Amino acid sequence: MFLLFPERVLIFSPPAWKQIAVEGCLHGELDEVYASIRHVEKIEDVKIDLLIRCGDFQRVKNSLLGIDKPSIATTKISEYELILEVLLWTRSSACSDYIYIGGNHDASNHLWELYYGGWAGPNIYFLVFSGVIKFVNIRIGGISGIYKQGHYHLGHFERPPFYESDLRSVYHIREYDVMKLKHINEPIDIFISHDWPVVVYEYGNLKRLVRRLIIVVLLQIKKRTLGSLPAAELLNQHKPHKWFSGHIHCNFTAAIQRKKDESITRFVALDKCVPGRKFLLIVDINSDPGPYEIRHDADWLVITRKFNSIFPLS
Repeated sequence: MFLLFPERVLIFSPPAWKQIAVEGCLHGELDEVYASIRHVEKIEDVKIDLLIRCGDFQRVKNSLLGIDKPSIATTKISEYELILEVLLWTRSSACSDYIYIGGNHDASNHLWELYYGGWAGPNIYFLVFSGVIKFVNIRIGGISGIYKQGHYHLGHFERPPFYESDLRSVYHIREYDVMKLKHINEPIDIFISHDWPVVVYEYGNLKRLVRRLIIVVLLQIKKRTLGSLPAAELLNQHKPHKWFSGHIHCNFTAAIQRKKDESITRFVALDKCVPGRKFLLIVDINSDPGPYEIRHDADWLVITRKFNSIFPLS
């Protein structure tokens, strides 16, 4: 069942299985997300072991040095928020672990430093520009950024300190990163992207969706260009059980059903973290007994090593 907490949380929670939380665009509201998770844990008497975020962390780490703010392609970060950043990175979270991918409003200098993934802070793990990890026996794949055709076939030419144009091109998906994901052979349980797979909206309630969107997005739907073509290719190839996205700032669900093999992918887009929006989803996953920790995926490590020699820099 779906239970909507008053103006805050969308939750899906049949009993007994292990539960993870999925959140849309954070846009700096880390405290609000943690508070919402604690609220769910208290009233549902559950423990959330993992939080997955679908892009736009919009948090910086070195605010006191003044070097991170120029690496975010947004001006919507107040000086007061910047003063609190170091504390927010070093405090413990509401969950055991926190996985996130990059969106189009993130500190790109940190994402570039962690291109192959890694701990961005205590309990906070950056999933990589593209890649797969394991949490218990759950395989989680993801790709950061958004799709722009003009940059797709280019290499990762951006270098910090970024020029103004680089602040946006650096988070555009590259063919190299998608190609690595296409070499994955083992099944993927959950996939995360910031951008929606292109035309995924045709598998849900499109009439309800268009009533809530701005004109620019509606024009993209009319032209069938809303979303990411590479993400759609990965969706069709890997057929994950669940796919989560953010970016468009609305709540939307769809079921991609395939007649050939009768597989189904449940797609959920989550809203941004603001009052009255459905920005948080609790999902029950049937998993083994643990330990509940983030681990490298052996298949992905082999692919990363094979592709490293052709890493495109221009």
